[in-house]
Amino acid sequence: MEKSETEEKNMKWWQLSLFGVGCTIGTGFFLGSSVGIQLGGPSILIAFLLAGIATYIVFDALAKLTAKHPEKGAFRTYAKQAYGHWAGFSIGWMYWFAEILIMGSQLTALSIFSRFWFPNISLWLFALGYALLGIFVLLIGAKGLSRIENIFAVMKLAAIIMFIVIAGAFVFGLVDGVKQLNMPSSVSEFFPTGLMGFWACFIFAFYAFGGIEVMGLMAIQLKEPKEAPKSGKVMILSLVIIYVISLGLALSLVSWDIFHTKESPFIVALKDFELGFVPHIFNGALIIAGFSTMVASFFGVTTILVSLAQDGDAPSFFAKKGKLAVPFPALGILIIGLAGSIVMSLALPDKIYTYITTGAGLMLLYNWLFIILSAKKLQKVTLKQKFKYYFGMTLLFVGISGTLIDKTNRPGFFISLGIIILIGSVAFFMNRKWKKEAKHI
Repeated sequence: MEKSETEEKNMKWWQLSLFGVGCTIGTGFFLGSSVGIQLGGPSILIAFLLAGIATYIVFDALAKLTAKHPEKGAFRTYAKQAYGHWAGFSIGWMYWFAEILIMGSQLTALSIFSRFWFPNISLWLFALGYALLGIFVLLIGAKGLSRIENIFAVMKLAAIIMFIVIAGAFVFGLVDGVKQLNMPSSVSEFFPTGLMGFWACFIFAFYAFGGIEVMGLMAIQLKEPKEAPKSGKVMILSLVIIYVISLGLALSLVSWDIFHTKESPFIVALKDFELGFVPHIFNGALIIAGFSTMVASFFGVTTILVSLAQDGDAPSFFAKKGKLAVPFPALGILIIGLAGSIVMSLALPDKIYTYITTGAGLMLLYNWLFIILSAKKLQKVTLKQKFKYYFGMTLLFVGISGTLIDKTNRPGFFISLGIIILIGSVAFFMNRKWKKEAKHI
């Protein structure tokens, strides 16, 4: 957005919190939670609580760095300062690949939501339609995109609040229609798939919190940068409350083993009740919410690539400006990524969402580990902060390792591992060049 310097530095902490809520709630929560419920049953509620704690630790680490030294590149810049050029290069490209995978995940989720109305239409046809529409919105430009995203953010919150009100009315007996509530009465009922199932569902709880990195990039616009940790605390606490209450109500209305990846858990929870057009309205809201986060990913993919090119960590032509709102080379890479997602939707219609979501979630967690490690090295940390950082990293490792337990998640792990090996190989060969350049400075 083209604003004056004064306007850019005029954001209040609560505005950053609201922005964070809007850019975080998306298909990771509206559909990814279904996969988590399949794996862990009601225990996913604990996974969401622990993932929320880890997310707060990561954002707090990033916010403290931002408060002391606001940097335009945020986590990329801090990684470079802490560990050298290879770290800034690696975390920048990890974030780019994460956004590419998130984009594919959201595209698939949107197609799944649309099949609620048109069950006989192939996923790839919906994916193609949403991809074209998303590119059109992206080309409107950052200013128009910001206005659209603000409207979409309100719709997301309205959809969740609507579900909480309706589901709460059924659960608490304000409206008749529930024959029996599904309340776990023992530890085994709360952990129906055991400890391994609980462990495997962790990655989908983490994925629902993806978006805090964008808050880190936006935090430099705060009028008072020292208020960044406060904005994160309010945002993440709000998300945890919203997530746990809405999922808890859904699990109370329908047995955990009824949920599946072909529909949002909230649509499944309301399906057996005679609510007229309410499920259709809610599904429409889910599509709008998913579309907004998908377009935000389009923006993230192109913006981070341009930023990498400007810093010399990607070919310079990716930053070459033209008549379009997005540099044409960066737009071309976006289109190639979208084409790959559409082809995968055609080839693997039943597994594509889980594969891409797992891979995207893992790429985010690798980034988050870098953020904590950077904060730990660049700051003088107290014993309490050290414990907090190590606890956060432990939870992140739990989420990463849990993807190896379930055979459905395993391909996503190997996708992310392949990307890491690729980035690491390029960084290894580039390191000699960077060292030579550093000697001449």
